[in-house]
Amino acid sequence: MELHFIDILIIIIYLIGTIYIGFWISKKASRSIDSYFLGGNTIPWYVLGVSNASGMFDIAGTMWLVYVMFVYGMKSAWIPWLWPVFNQIFLMIYLSIWLRRSNVLTGAEWIKTRFGTGKGSNLSHIIVVVFALVSVIGFLAYSFKGIGKFAEVFLPWDLTPNEYALIFMGITTLYVVKGGMYSVVFTEVLQFVIMTIASIAVGIIAMNLVAPETLESMVPEGWSDVFFSWKLNMDWSGLLEEANNKIAKDGYGLFGAVFMMMLFKGFFVSAAGPAPNFDMQRILAAKTPVEASKMSFIVNIVLNFPRYMLITGLTILGIVFFTDELNAMGPAIDFEQLLPMAMREFVPVGLLGILIAGLLAAFMSTFAATVNAAPAYIVNDVYKRYINPEAGSKKLVTLSYISSFLVVVIGICFGLVVDSIDEVLQWLTTGLWGGYTAANVFKWYWWRFNGYGYFYGMAVGIFSAITFPLLLQYTAWVPQGLGAFSEYLNFLTDPNTQPIFQFPLIFMFSIIGCLLGSLLTTPENEDVLKKFYKNVRPWGFWKPIDQKVKSEDQNFKSNKNFGRDMINIIVGIIWQTSLVLIAMFLVTRNFTSLGLAAIVVCITSIFLKLNWWDKMHKEEKLEMENLK
Repeated sequence: MELHFIDILIIIIYLIGTIYIGFWISKKASRSIDSYFLGGNTIPWYVLGVSNASGMFDIAGTMWLVYVMFVYGMKSAWIPWLWPVFNQIFLMIYLSIWLRRSNVLTGAEWIKTRFGTGKGSNLSHIIVVVFALVSVIGFLAYSFKGIGKFAEVFLPWDLTPNEYALIFMGITTLYVVKGGMYSVVFTEVLQFVIMTIASIAVGIIAMNLVAPETLESMVPEGWSDVFFSWKLNMDWSGLLEEANNKIAKDGYGLFGAVFMMMLFKGFFVSAAGPAPNFDMQRILAAKTPVEASKMSFIVNIVLNFPRYMLITGLTILGIVFFTDELNAMGPAIDFEQLLPMAMREFVPVGLLGILIAGLLAAFMSTFAATVNAAPAYIVNDVYKRYINPEAGSKKLVTLSYISSFLVVVIGICFGLVVDSIDEVLQWLTTGLWGGYTAANVFKWYWWRFNGYGYFYGMAVGIFSAITFPLLLQYTAWVPQGLGAFSEYLNFLTDPNTQPIFQFPLIFMFSIIGCLLGSLLTTPENEDVLKKFYKNVRPWGFWKPIDQKVKSEDQNFKSNKNFGRDMINIIVGIIWQTSLVLIAMFLVTRNFTSLGLAAIVVCITSIFLKLNWWDKMHKEEKLEMENLK
């Protein structure tokens, strides 16, 4: 594709500007290791929230979401529950507060606050570092595939997707490595402004070009329905035959079953808290626990509306104007190219440059946030803890530069051998998160869970996440005669089975590792447990520790907010989903449904204001008074 000179100029100015910002504020970032990784805990919550939202507005994810909306219609609003996206509600309601109370630098360092400094803690510490680095490398490979596919369509040079990906990863690495958290946050705020302008503009263009009647005539029956039955019941025959093959390959035919599995998996993954990645770093970088909670709240506000204006706009443009082109591809159809195809044809000069810059920003922000999270574990949790505890700030920051480059190189190597965005996404959301979940649920809510349980639960989970997808390609190993369990394993070996159905198997093995590791070893040191419980104040199965803390401190108040938190989570998920649907209904001009979604947002917002926001601030005020 040939870009106009104005578009090329906009893109170049943007790229130079982001690199300049990274170097300009690098002196502030290099003051100390806390400044480099957490911005010295001085960045306002709303700035961190916009930065975090920008990191989630990634180009690979946006390309994938355009594809799922094209094929699955309005029901695609549920499919991101694969991550699950409603983990931000759990963080908003209570988990960000619990995590921020720890006052640590990384998720691995947090282990000491829960398990102390014994052998079990050291093993747990090591396994968290391993998980963090594996997940970061996975996300870098995911980003690599997205930026390469996108750049190949738009940029005028005759380069391969992998070559483009190498160039943009190199540019982004420069400003991230030099500027640390300050650089990441401030460039991400700039990127988010660009993406928001471009996204809303694309939504408006689509509204003007695509009439509701035209769209309805080019999609199968049920495409415009948000709700669903047990089966998907969406037939693209006569419209786009390969879409039916894609539905079969994706495994979404039994949509009700997939939804139940997403809900089951999503609850436990969300209750486990954030994985040790850029999301956790933003929470730890907040000034106070309440500001950490408000940061997770603002992510939902600023991310969903503009992103789904863009996704819905590009989707309906693709349906109306590119169905014939997609049909011509036959079995070689690539739905992940819908985003660049729609942009190529319908976005005018100037705005196209802004949108390309915005989507490059989306890639760069996600990539930047991911790269910033990784060296914290290498430097703080390996080098400083085990190799050189007395290392000075200057040396640690220098080592952070080096480790960032190494992580990027490894991520690129994995990206080179992966075939598609969806392939990486399914492994990250199903396999790796299945291995992470059990141990990280137990650590918050059960006092008897110890460092050995954490290590063995995570180790078994990660091993299962890596090996099960390989084993499930073959049926010979499946044991027979075990009734429903044998049927379940045979179901998993079907290549058309949705990968999320592997989650219970990985989760089960991880739980076994957690329980055996904990119950066959001694409990954690009582003083460590009491300090953790008193500082973090979780609810759950903490009765023995709660009684001991109260016997020593008559003024200590147990956390009795379980019921309130669960109600707020249910209302919060409805609120979050309605924010997504508002953008989708607006762009498709379904004004009746838009009005209903807006009413739901208003009602749930009032409820959350009274039952979450106000009560959270009231409790913070009482806590501050008690400290005085």
